Amino acid sequence: MKILIVIVMFILIGAFFIISQNNLALKEPENIEKFASLYSGWAINLFDNFGDATGYIIKMDWLPKSS
Repeated sequence: MKILIVIVMFILIGAFFIISQNNLALKEPENIEKFASLYSGWAINLFDNFGDATGYIIKMDWLPKSS
């Protein structure tokens, strides 16, 4: 349950960051469309970066070198 709360908080903080950095008033329809575009781009980049990091971690040599 705690992990779910952390994930939801991360998603909300990301949304608030996008709104504040782009000065979007979500009362206007064009701003909602712009927010949706920016947020979806952010989410896609987030998953791409997560996949890249996971691939890098998997490829690392985790076993100690034998002498």
